[in-house]
Amino acid sequence: MRQDRSRELYARALRSIPGGVNSPVRAMRSIGCDPIFLARGEGAEIFDVDGNRYVDYVCSWGPMIHGHTHPAVLDAVRDAAGRGTSFGAPTAGEVYLAEEIARRMESVDMLRMTSSGTEATMTALRLARAATGRERIVKFAGAYHGHVDGLLAQAGSGLATQALPSSPGVPAAAAAATTVVPWNDPEALIAATDSGEPIAAVIAEPLPANMGLVPAREGFLELLRERADACGSLLILDEVISGFRVARGGAQELSGVRADLTILGKIIGGGLPAGAVGGRAELMRMLAPAGEVYQAGTLSGNPLAVAAGLATLELLDDAAYLRLASITEQLATGLRVAANAAGVGPGPGSGAAGLALGRVARRPRDIRCRSSARPVC
Repeated sequence: MRQDRSRELYARALRSIPGGVNSPVRAMRSIGCDPIFLARGEGAEIFDVDGNRYVDYVCSWGPMIHGHTHPAVLDAVRDAAGRGTSFGAPTAGEVYLAEEIARRMESVDMLRMTSSGTEATMTALRLARAATGRERIVKFAGAYHGHVDGLLAQAGSGLATQALPSSPGVPAAAAAATTVVPWNDPEALIAATDSGEPIAAVIAEPLPANMGLVPAREGFLELLRERADACGSLLILDEVISGFRVARGGAQELSGVRADLTILGKIIGGGLPAGAVGGRAELMRMLAPAGEVYQAGTLSGNPLAVAAGLATLELLDDAAYLRLASITEQLATGLRVAANAAGVGPGPGSGAAGLALGRVARRPRDIRCRSSARPVC
């Protein structure tokens, strides 16, 4: 397979872009190769600058749920671009997208758009702290919620410990306001929330997918809700990956556990930069200009991203999720058979429609207090 053009571009990129990429995972170091530079995509396939063709199992980490260059999404973006790419003022599409998401997610009364999942996480944490008058955040080892200072944290040696910075440049004080708990460990969660220290929020992925796919043990998500209520904190569910990818109402529809605040991204931008935080009306009305909690963004609710997101969601009806579930199980089953035949482990689990990841812990409780702040997808 020729990669001359990719190698040339990577050499040039190393001179003008830190590490040659604009997001660390694209460096492909975990799979032992240099970055492959892509030229285009069509349906389930992508093509690199050397003309090589690949089946795309990544799908831009979720947004390309309908495949690349879907006609309905392209038409929506072209139509929006023809009217203007950015205004710095409200557009009708922002209203339509907020209404569509609220229809799909029972826990979302109102929505505030951002330009990324990281921004949405920052907003959710600020809102939780303002609503509760507290600072401490409880998160889980192995989870990634964006490159927020306080969440770029790794655990110490105990079961539920004050966190330490996991990246240079993160102030110790920012990480110290975070408690890191092992995922799927009820005892550690109870200990963290019974410590007597006031907690602003518990944040979790309802379907963790940044450490391989490690679904919650039976009853663990319900315990999250119970412990958040018991200690007077908010429950923040990060559905940047799972939102609208696994069900019409996201992972919350499958589990029945409702968040106070929900973080969204990826699919809601249809492949363009977008994020959002949504939740109960009384919490969301605390955001400026309705309230005193400040959040802003020049490109939040960008008309092209909103148009792509709406077109993507409109295609995700009940039939689409049934087909997605079937395809996901076929893929996971085939990869398990291949992995077993090659003697390289148990292979991936499907977990839910649209999620089949290749690194699954043999025992969920193996996700312990290790460095937890860097994404693998």
